[in-house]
Amino acid sequence: MALPRVQPNADEVEITECLRTEMREALKAKDADWCKMMTVLPGTESRSSLDLPKPDGRTDIPILFQEIREELDEHDPHAIVECKRIAGSDTDLCRQYVVEGIDRFKTGKYAGNHAVGFMAGYLLSDDGKAATGGINRYLTGQGRQLEHLGPPSIPDVLWAWSSRHPRALPAEPIHLHHAFLAMRPAAV
Repeated sequence: MALPRVQPNADEVEITECLRTEMREALKAKDADWCKMMTVLPGTESRSSLDLPKPDGRTDIPILFQEIREELDEHDPHAIVECKRIAGSDTDLCRQYVVEGIDRFKTGKYAGNHAVGFMAGYLLSDDGKAATGGINRYLTGQGRQLEHLGPPSIPDVLWAWSSRHPRALPAEPIHLHHAFLAMRPAAV
């Protein structure tokens, strides 16, 4: 999948702003009821627990569904997309993808009350297969083979990967969907 209008050397926040804009445009283009009920919010500070006196994290792309907000009086985001720069050949970026991305879901810092989370990997080089390989090599080095990214759990979506990560008991594992996005150069 390609992300338009950004340079690969852009910083993560700039790329995320472009992705957020594209997500909003995609929602406008569809005439489905669920699109009208979904709001792609700007990045916000978040608390992993209501017991914390101040935010301990910042979510990149929180998503709110108006129907859930109205029915359950739930003000927190209903889905979270964490965004990271990635290249399968860059061991430091693969480590950051896990430690500052996957592990924030795993520990409950992000989406602590959700069963599903989402990650967007901005491909600086290589492709999604190489990124998945680099991330899985890092996980293997940490003794976390059971957490490897694998084939998508979403049928007919060839650009997505899937993984499951245990959480502290009694919480259920979190299921993450991963999309690796190539960037096309910005129009001059």
